[in-house]
Parts: sequence; C-alpha cells; structure tokens
Amino acid sequence: MPTRPDLQSIVGSLPESPGCYQYLDEKGTVIYVGKAKNLRRRVGSYFRPDQPSLKTRLLVSKIRDIKYVVVNSETDALLLENNLIKRYKPHYNVLLKDDKTYPSIALTQEWLPRLFPTRNRTARGATYFGPYSHVPTMKALLELCRTLYQPRPCRTPMSEAGVKGGKYQLCLRYHMHLCKGPCVGLQSREDYLLQMERCREILRGNTAEVARQLKEEMLQRASELRFEEAEECKRKLAFLQGFQAKSEVVSGVRYNVDVFNIVSEEKVAFINYLHLVEGCVNQAFTFEYRRRLDESEAELLALGIVEMRERWGSRNREVVVPFTVDLPEGYATQTVPERGDKRKLLELSLQNVKQYKFDRLKQTEKLNPEQKQVRLMKEIQGHLGLERLPLRIELFDNSNIGGQDAVAACVVFEKLKPAKKLYRTYTIKTVQGPDDYASMHEVVLRRYKRLSEEGEALPDLIIADGGAGQMEVIRRAVEDDLGLRIPIAGLAKDGRHRTHALLYGFPAQTVGLAPDSPLFKVLTQMQDEVHRFAIKFHRKKRSIRQLASELDGVRGIGPATKNLLIKTFGSVGNIKAASREAIQDVLGVRKGEKIYLSLHETEK
Repeated sequence: MPTRPDLQSIVGSLPESPGCYQYLDEKGTVIYVGKAKNLRRRVGSYFRPDQPSLKTRLLVSKIRDIKYVVVNSETDALLLENNLIKRYKPHYNVLLKDDKTYPSIALTQEWLPRLFPTRNRTARGATYFGPYSHVPTMKALLELCRTLYQPRPCRTPMSEAGVKGGKYQLCLRYHMHLCKGPCVGLQSREDYLLQMERCREILRGNTAEVARQLKEEMLQRASELRFEEAEECKRKLAFLQGFQAKSEVVSGVRYNVDVFNIVSEEKVAFINYLHLVEGCVNQAFTFEYRRRLDESEAELLALGIVEMRERWGSRNREVVVPFTVDLPEGYATQTVPERGDKRKLLELSLQNVKQYKFDRLKQTEKLNPEQKQVRLMKEIQGHLGLERLPLRIELFDNSNIGGQDAVAACVVFEKLKPAKKLYRTYTIKTVQGPDDYASMHEVVLRRYKRLSEEGEALPDLIIADGGAGQMEVIRRAVEDDLGLRIPIAGLAKDGRHRTHALLYGFPAQTVGLAPDSPLFKVLTQMQDEVHRFAIKFHRKKRSIRQLASELDGVRGIGPATKNLLIKTFGSVGNIKAASREAIQDVLGVRKGEKIYLSLHETEK
C-alpha cells in the first residue's frame, strides 16, 4: 500500500469493479492510464513494498493523486483506456509511434459527405480509414470508390439550405461524368448517402457484401425491364470483381478474421495486423510501440489489437494470435493455430512484421551508421557471452612458403572499423621451418607482453584466423604465459578455404550464425583483411630477399646502396632498365657511373 495517507485512503476506497485509473503527478498531469477488472486490487498492486520492477517503482514515486472511472464491463474499460491514452499521451504509457507520415482516407459527416485522402485527422466527426503504409493500396481503394459511386470531388462544405436555395453550381467534373451533381439536386441526397455507405463498406474491406448488393440490384432491375440500369450494375459488379481478384487470397476458406503477430526488442515492439474478409487480405498494417515500463509482449499485443481494430472499424469476431492475451470476455474469440490455413495466415503476418522491422532498421542505420556497428557488436557480445562490448578486436594470421620468409600480421578493428594506423607486422625470429602454431605463439606473446609493459590498451576480443588449434596456442600465450584475461574466438574454414564457422570457448564450440547474416559477413571481411595484410607483408619480404640476392654479385653495391636502389626502382629489372643519368641522380655521378657499368657488364 502507498505510504502517503491520502493515496492510501484513495486506494482503500476504490471499488472492486471494472474501470480505468489515472495517475497524476505533482502538477496534476496524467502520467499513466491503466484498465482493471478489479480497480482496488489492480491499483493496490503498484504499491506493494516488494515491487520487483525498478521502472514501476519510479512511476509510483511520481504519483501524487489517483483518479478513476467505473464502467460496466471489461470491454468498456479496454476501449476507455485506449481513448484516454490517446487523449492524455501519458509519459509512462507505451508510445504508439507517430504515423502521420502515412495517409488515411476520410469520410466526412457533412450533409453531402466527402471522401478524400489526408495525412491530418482534424476534420470534426469524420470517419478515418487507415493509415495506409502502402500508398498504392489507398489510391486503388479511392479509385474503386470513385469509379463505382462517384463521391463529389469538390472541397466545398454543402448544406441542405444551400442545395435547395440554388447556392451551388455544376462544375467541370459533372460534365466529365465524374460526379452526378448532388449539389444542384440532380442526384437525390438519399441515393448519394446510399452510395457513400457502400464506399464505407468497401473501405472496411467488405467488398463481398457490396458485390452481393450489386448483383441483387442488377437482377431486380433486369426483372423490371430496366435494362440500362441493370447494365450499369453489371459494369460496376465486373469492376469490383476485378479488384477482388487482385486482392491476395490466402485461403480457400472464406475467413472473416483479424490476424496479429509481434516481434519485440528491449525498447520497442513491432506488431503486424492483417484484416481478412471472405478469406482475402483487405488491409495490412505494421506499427511499433515504444516501451516505457516493463510491458510484456502479451500486454503490448492486447493494446495493439484494440488500437488497430478500432482504427479500421473491424467487425470481425475472431482474432488469430501467436499466443493468448488478456482480452475481455466476449470482445473477440482468440485462436492460436498450430496448423492449417490459419497457421499460414499467422506466418504471413510474422513475415510482414519481420520485413517491417528490417526496413526500419535499414532506414535508421542510413541516418546513423554507427548504430549498425553497435548492433553488430551487441550481437557478438550476446553470442559469445562477453562481459563488455567488443569495441576493440584484434586478429592474427601467419604467412610463409615452406618456412621461408615467415611473417605474421595483426590487424585492429575499433567499433568494427579497421584502425589501419594500429596494424602491425612481425618477422618470425625463433621458429625454424613451417610451424604455424609456434609462429602464432611467438607473435601473440611478443605483442601482448609489449602492450602490457607499456601500459597500452588491450583488446576486448582476439580472433584467430583458424580453428581450435590456433585458439589454444593464443590462449597459452595470453593466459598461461602472460596471465592476462582476454576472450578468444576463432574463424574456422572448410575444405575450400572458405569461412564456415565462428568458434568460442575451451573446448571450442561452434556459435550458430547464418552464413547470410550481416554479422557473419562482417566477420568474414575482417578475416579477409588480416589475411590480405599478412600476405602483403610476406610478398614484400620475399621480394626484397629475391632482389637482394640478384644484386649481391654486383661490384660496389653494399647493403645501404642495395636498399636505396630497391627502394627507388622497386626491382632489379627496373634498375637494369634505368638510364645512366637516373642511377647517377640516386647515387651520385662517380658511383652511379661505376654501378651502371657493373650492371651492364653482368649482362654480357
């Protein structure tokens, strides 16, 4: 119970009835709205002394007053909560991400209603359909309504007195057969309102009912020998059936259901909604909730079901969900399918919500490229169970041919980006012959012994360009010889020398990563980079050795002169091809003359 006497008194006097409660802060601002089957029990649960949620304890510390509304049923409480959250936008309630960027279709409540697209829901008394995340769908629905029922296209508000008093005039749209002229009485208001009601049914997704009505009218008028009017009904019916054929039929069974699925993260949840009438997906929308407290997936999904069904005006009595949620008795029948057509619908909804999440992620990463790096580093941290984010990763690789010119390379990645100024190369000093394990041990020992002695930063993760054997060698150097604690992973290759697995732990275990995942691709690029750098240094060492051996027999060329010529010309062939003047420019006139003659004597 709350410690403040006034709050304790309010909670103690709350009725044990369904209703909505509102928490207010010291300024009288509504900071949280909730619903309850039993107001006293639900509100009292927030003030338990053993409240485990830190966020809930923070909310309670801000409460200075409690208001409540008693309603007749849980369904009323659910709908009232939804309306109050929209009205007050409380700080601690989940936030439905602003969807003003998506257009809706408005049907006004004027004497002669209008039908038009809009991004602002400001018209008083209007009914809104949407928002439509897929604009072509909205345009197709508007075109269908305009073709079949010709709602007046003008924006002028029209009154009964204005129409009967001859205030309005016919416009060009009437002469183009895009309007039937209700503004001047050429079309009766009763007929116009009937047409708008059918537009309403189409926008609700009930095209099958509109088609049935058109077919009945066609047959009725034909029986009355009103063939021109029957032909007009037939034309509209054919157009409507053509539109229905384009709608995605997902089942041979004509379900009238609403399908919901959810994918959530720590701070946000994505919910997809599919509205089906007669087995066809008539509406589809994905939206996101920002978490404010520790709301569960079930709580968020329940909020989403109410929000979307109200927004779309759905009359379907069944909802298909991935798990049961707390909905009032009689609100809607919940189905959690294990197989069959409804299971396929649920999988289609999941596919849509995952695609939406992926698209949002790509958009965010384009605006903030560092966010992608942080996400991938968190993935590495999660897969390997690291204590801290791997901001600095170092990779090692060896390179030699038959043990000759044995070298190694270390590349450094900071926030998954190559820090080329920190790259290092090593000439193997203590190992004779082609022994990769001994070479790796020498290099790792030299590197981290020096970093430790100089007080330099150590990596958050070491990755070996190899499997369990390389990992064990690095572990002996780091832990056994130097007494350091640095996580070690390995990138194993298959028989075709292609990266196929990330290894971690001792004994090494394979970490499950999809080969086409962004993280696997990043790790492969890192492995390619250390391999490229090691090969580059090895080729340089081998080239210098080969060049040096060819110049050793030339009179007058010592180590310093040899290195200067190689540095300047790059190869023995280039030195031999160089002119006398070019060599003299590097070594001086007398020495250049002598070297030039010596080089060309060896050719004879």
